[in-house]
Amino acid sequence: CHFLAAVVLTLYISWQCVYGQYDWDVSYSSTHICALKGSTVTMSCTFRYPTTGYQIIEAFWTKTQVKEFPDLSKDPEYSQRLQYLGDKQQNCSIRLSHVTQKDSHKYYFRFITDKPNVKWLGTPGVNLTVTDLQVEAPERVTEGHNVRLTCKSSCTLTDRATFIWYRNSQPLTERRDGNNQLLLQSVRREDAGRYSCALHGQKKYSAAVTLNVMYPPKSISVSIRPSGEIVEGDSVTLSCSSDSNPPALNFSWFKGGTFVGSGRIYSISNISSDHSEEYKCKSRNEHGEKYSDAVNLNVMYPPRSVSVSIIGSGEIVEGDSVTLSCSSDSNPPALNFSWFKENQSSAVGSGQSFSALQSGRFYCEAHNQHGSQRSDAVTVTVHPGADRNVIVIAATSGGLFIIIIIIISIIKRIKRRSTIHEYENDDPSVSTYTALDLKSRSTGVYDTLTSVPPTPAVHQSGSSDYENLPVSVRSTGLLNIISKDIKYRH
Repeated sequence: CHFLAAVVLTLYISWQCVYGQYDWDVSYSSTHICALKGSTVTMSCTFRYPTTGYQIIEAFWTKTQVKEFPDLSKDPEYSQRLQYLGDKQQNCSIRLSHVTQKDSHKYYFRFITDKPNVKWLGTPGVNLTVTDLQVEAPERVTEGHNVRLTCKSSCTLTDRATFIWYRNSQPLTERRDGNNQLLLQSVRREDAGRYSCALHGQKKYSAAVTLNVMYPPKSISVSIRPSGEIVEGDSVTLSCSSDSNPPALNFSWFKGGTFVGSGRIYSISNISSDHSEEYKCKSRNEHGEKYSDAVNLNVMYPPRSVSVSIIGSGEIVEGDSVTLSCSSDSNPPALNFSWFKENQSSAVGSGQSFSALQSGRFYCEAHNQHGSQRSDAVTVTVHPGADRNVIVIAATSGGLFIIIIIIISIIKRIKRRSTIHEYENDDPSVSTYTALDLKSRSTGVYDTLTSVPPTPAVHQSGSSDYENLPVSVRSTGLLNIISKDIKYRH
């Protein structure tokens, strides 16, 4: 190569000496071109030669300095992509389309005259570099931080470039900072995606780069399997899921605020009513943690702890009733109750309350859709009705006795008033005593007392005369002495 360069340079100097340096020349508008892969490149040049005595018989572009410089228009790799724009007199420009990295070379314009060995190679030629666009971005960014993406190439593009940014193949028209940079301020998880860039007017995108936005767990949720009704004795699985980057690997489970386990899945075998509670899951990664909303685990079970209570006393009198009440613990609450009397196969009543009219031992049976259970029996005692009649008769007799006493007292008052009225109507000159014989409760003293006629009064000085004292006997055993008129004489 060095030998060939020296030969070309010697020939170039020799031609300048023989024909003059300003008569033979190739001028390039740009000796360095940076082109984007897939674009079309124009390499512009002009040339001149002595017009007197020379005729151009061949003009072409070549890319290598070898013994025989090939015509690119005849090269299969270029023939369909290269277009000659010159007139072979002064303009030697060409257009090369759909360039690739393999097209990165140094290109020269060469012309050949009709004179033997009179050929010209234009130096220094055009250095073509074909590049791809590349997105430069941090591998990861934390939510809330700022991030800057840059669209780069391995060389400075010759044409003035306007860049367009894409996220997941959709163009972005906002938050552009500078011509080849994209600024994302206070980045969000929605900003994550595959970013690429392109030149305005070009359909060729750069290779996409993934922007990885890190954020703490969000959208924590708990699912229960099996779904629907959970019955005591079943096996239940609770699963925790969250949206986070990187994915959460640390999960904790809480039952009503108390830690009960760890892991993304929490399993309960042979579940019981004791497991009924609100459950929460906590998800954590290196950027933070968050709790899920509470889910309620509602375990169904048949009636248990069935018992009978007696409202009032368990002892009643024949003809009355006592109320029995049945209670139970179940989920859902028992709504069906049956009542039985010991040693009887069929039910004697239904409902949560039952009125017992007979002596015996009674129990209830509570039902829900998951099963049933019987209570222990309670004893009800009914006393015979005779005892009640005695009480009623005794109470009635006592009442009648009180009434009779009241009537007798009233009659006595009436008769007393009648007797007083009778003596008030007698002769005032006579004083009468009415005596009622008193009878002893132990022995009788008097059978009959008759009225004694008055005896003549014995007049004594300083003494008083008493007139008739009539005495009457009453069968009541009371003695009434009534003074009619008592006269004192001196």
